[in-house]
Amino acid sequence: MSTGPEIARPATPSMNDESSTPRRKRGVPEGLWLRCPKCSATIFRKQVEKNLRLCPECSHHFYVPARVRIQQLFDDDSFEEWYTELRSVDPLNFHDQKPYKTRLIAEQKKTGLDEACVVGKGYMRGRPVVFGLTDSAFIMGSMGSVVGEKLTRATEEATRQKLPLIIVSGSGGGARMHEGILSLMQMGKVSAALGRFHDAGGLYISVLTDPTMGGVAASFASLGDVIIAEPEALIGFAGPRVVKATVSSELPEGFQTSEFLLKHGFIDTIVPRTELRSEIVRIVDYCT
Repeated sequence: MSTGPEIARPATPSMNDESSTPRRKRGVPEGLWLRCPKCSATIFRKQVEKNLRLCPECSHHFYVPARVRIQQLFDDDSFEEWYTELRSVDPLNFHDQKPYKTRLIAEQKKTGLDEACVVGKGYMRGRPVVFGLTDSAFIMGSMGSVVGEKLTRATEEATRQKLPLIIVSGSGGGARMHEGILSLMQMGKVSAALGRFHDAGGLYISVLTDPTMGGVAASFASLGDVIIAEPEALIGFAGPRVVKATVSSELPEGFQTSEFLLKHGFIDTIVPRTELRSEIVRIVDYCT
């Protein structure tokens, strides 16, 4: 017998009820933080980018992509890129872990660059200069036929226009093995163009960043009228481990760093990234 109206009670959720599923904890999105390889501090990525890609704790110089480097050095919207139509080919039909043609396409997608080198003309605080740089993100900034051709043409154009030439080197790969002897020939070709530029009275400022190694260090990177390096950059021909194994002895402390090379007269000065643009302009004004 009913004693009165039934009171509706909420149903007890079953274990299969979706509404009873615990809410997932929010994780920290990947890529927001960086760990500094020098001081081990955990730092906010956006803070690093606003700080010219320097660690705010110890001023460690992080890698800088080519396009960002151009933005840091040049007046707004003043840089005109040259020779963008040049493309690498595969003269040796080279295969390692993947075909060279496939590797080139993958590197282009990864970096947004056509090659490991960007050249052109721009203005630094109103001063016109011809500029080139190599980017270690593209097959370690190695020097293939297109890299050598771009740098040679840029040097010849600086000679014709009687403008200062600045090349920023960031190459850990030296000559590109995928192109064999054709790659090695670029060392001589670029160096010869720089020799003609020097004979014509041109000013060449070479900026060495981490890393500057192999055939790049053994050719155009070492031929500047003024050679600047960023702090603690690795600079040399063979890497420290190879050199140590070859000579079978311990290497001096700081071997192949900017500071070691400045002490032994290989470079002219070390300039932190925050002062690089001003220092280049000062040298251009003084020498021209």
